[in-house]
Amino acid sequence: MDNLPLFKKFITYLQTNNYSDETIYNYTRDLEAFEFFLNKKEIPLQKITTKVINEYKLYLISPERKTAQEKQSTQKLSNFSINRMLSSLHMYLKYLIRSGCESPVLPETIELLKTNRREVKEITLSDQIKLIEAPTQFEKNKTVAIRNRAILEVLFSTGLKISELISLKMTDINKPREILIRQKGVTRTVYLTPRAQKHLNNYLKIRGDSNSPYLFIPYRGKNAQNKEKKISPNYLQDKIKKYRELLSINVPISADYLRHAFATYLAESGASPVAIQILLGHESLDTTTRYVQASDRYAERIFRKYHPLKE
Repeated sequence: MDNLPLFKKFITYLQTNNYSDETIYNYTRDLEAFEFFLNKKEIPLQKITTKVINEYKLYLISPERKTAQEKQSTQKLSNFSINRMLSSLHMYLKYLIRSGCESPVLPETIELLKTNRREVKEITLSDQIKLIEAPTQFEKNKTVAIRNRAILEVLFSTGLKISELISLKMTDINKPREILIRQKGVTRTVYLTPRAQKHLNNYLKIRGDSNSPYLFIPYRGKNAQNKEKKISPNYLQDKIKKYRELLSINVPISADYLRHAFATYLAESGASPVAIQILLGHESLDTTTRYVQASDRYAERIFRKYHPLKE
């Protein structure tokens, strides 16, 4: 990223501040697109103006837009996608200022496009269960099928971040239905449902005597030859996308989506926000309470239970 100073440090900043792998991936893609635009225009970052930002908006809207790999785009970007890309640029410019560098334009001058409020797309619990069970149905390699089924069962049972999930080690299995998560010097416990425990045990039986310390290990390609390697976030995200498409589920689903679904279902069932905070490993309760506040079914149940004229 020659035209974007401190880009690598910016990504490191996101990682150290516990941004999800999916969010970091989006920031990277968005800023690659912006740099591609600048390079095509032969404009160095320090020479951009609000006029250039507006030209970039028009470029994102245009059917002539190309990807950062110079491929012709096949889909028109939605206003929500464009706003995400502009927000990525806003965040990057703020980071430049915070790091003592000059920003060619004030981040606050980047105006987002107007959008109509869209309905939140959700999938039913039955579809989520189908997704979790998909490896058993679609994977031809039995070992991969058992491993991937265990991964998705554990993911939905615990609400782990994808980075936490793929970094699990054999020594993190504390008890038959408990897993210890060690991050930033803090240890918390997450729990397995009986079905998650069953599929994890199935996987452990076929995992083999690998010297790798990681719980979920690769079986193919270069990773299989490196005992210290673990499954990559991209591999898991791509698999989830593939299973969704094979099941004809027309809602974008990611590992983060399953984590959020885990928290939302607990909130809708009346779980304490403090308990959800502990399970998710949130530092702030404010981050957790959005699951309760965003739950329409939970709000309705509270209304019907506590309203003084409910009878």
